[in-house]
Amino acid sequence: MTFTISAVLLFGTGSFFVLKSKSAGAGAAMVLFLFGFFTAGTGAYEPITNLVKSAAAAVTDIAE
Repeated sequence: MTFTISAVLLFGTGSFFVLKSKSAGAGAAMVLFLFGFFTAGTGAYEPITNLVKSAAAAVTDIAE
């Protein structure tokens, strides 16, 4: 079974909770960066998208 979710939706939700909880750490900074990046779709889109896809595939492989 395949489950697909938009990166903007995922990181937007994460950003909401980061800002709501007022947390300030490396993980929070990464969530906010990725949300802004996927929302803007800058020229660095390809390498960062590949990195996020690889990380998602690694998490999926670990879960199996």
